[in-house]
Amino acid sequence: MKVVMIGAGYVGLVSGACFSEFGADVTCVDVDLAKIEALNAGKMPIYEPGLDVLVERNVKAGSLNFTTNLGEAVAGADLVFIAVGTPTRRGDGHADLSYVYAAAKEIAKHLTGYTVIVDKSTVPVGTARQVHRIIQEENPQADFDVASNPEFLREGSAIGDFMRPDRVVIGIESERAEAKLRELYRPLSLIEAPIFATTLESAELIKYASNAFLATKISFINEMSVLCETVGADVHAVAKGMGMDNRIGKKFLHAGPGYGGSCFPKDTLALIRIAQEHGAPCRIVESVVEVNAAQKARMVKKIRSALGGSESGKTIAVLGLTFKPETDDMRDSPSLAIIPALTDKGAIVRAHDPEGMQEAKHLLPDQVHYCDEIYQTFEGADAVVLMTEWNQYRGLDLERVKGLMKGRAFIDLRNVYEPESMTAQGFEYTCVGR
Repeated sequence: MKVVMIGAGYVGLVSGACFSEFGADVTCVDVDLAKIEALNAGKMPIYEPGLDVLVERNVKAGSLNFTTNLGEAVAGADLVFIAVGTPTRRGDGHADLSYVYAAAKEIAKHLTGYTVIVDKSTVPVGTARQVHRIIQEENPQADFDVASNPEFLREGSAIGDFMRPDRVVIGIESERAEAKLRELYRPLSLIEAPIFATTLESAELIKYASNAFLATKISFINEMSVLCETVGADVHAVAKGMGMDNRIGKKFLHAGPGYGGSCFPKDTLALIRIAQEHGAPCRIVESVVEVNAAQKARMVKKIRSALGGSESGKTIAVLGLTFKPETDDMRDSPSLAIIPALTDKGAIVRAHDPEGMQEAKHLLPDQVHYCDEIYQTFEGADAVVLMTEWNQYRGLDLERVKGLMKGRAFIDLRNVYEPESMTAQGFEYTCVGR
């Protein structure tokens, strides 16, 4: 099958590489010439474990190609996936669909033969029908269908998620479109991955509803962490006790500084706007967003309190800047809310992250000092803030850390360490909900 991915960003690149691994002939198209040239030279624009190996193997096999020439790629394609960005639109919280619609217009000009155009980007309900309208208007003679195939990839484990999915959701309106998509995903039949076919609107909403529900679990346990600190309970025990109920499950019940990343912040806001626009407000999701913002602000207060009430002139070692481990993604990371609040009040921040420092330099205040080696961050520090739970931070030489620090405050926003052990080591240990 000839498959085209419009957009060589996170979703398009991972999906394209995985489809080529399935045996499809895949071309990834992007308007960013520098990105395409880098990909053709074997350089990845993002950090995702295993992606470089997957891309290299399939490029060598001739099943994966990169280009800026959309027309040449689309002509004769069986399926064309739209995998462009849908960022939050400035001012109103809606998803910005300008890239999706621009891609649809360009695709329409080059269609030859029956083609399925597939929305892979996360888009509001009704987008597939708008894409259909645009293509029909641009090319009335085109033989095509529009489908929805939302992605459910977790950054840091995206390849595994694609190759071993909980489900594949396809929104379709014709048997021809369904047949094309089922043929593309046929290699997953070996592991009996369920392919769930539904309407366009339902497929579009499944993606938003799924992310909003997971964000709800995070905000819920973060609210419980506040209550735990007040009444003397342990949020780890509460989460474990809850998670043992199969109806609830243990995943996403980890108290911390709040969610971030490319999906949850954007998708919860978009779902709120979609619901308001249709006169069916999502009050729970609105509260989830409020709780998440409050949790980040509460982390600043927690750090300030551990420093004796003021961070002015204090040196703080920050471990981890990305919103989660195993990614270089800084989008809506808690560090972007917490670190500026500290530097604004005079804190001196020394930071380390295994993959995110290059991107962080464009987003964090200029006065942040970046350390290439983990233990450099502790030199003369009054406090340590463990912001992101990278594996590199789970087994620190605590005696060495103490020897390098000036103070003893250790603020663990991910609950990586045990309070009793840290106290016994001589640290003034602060965590979340314990």
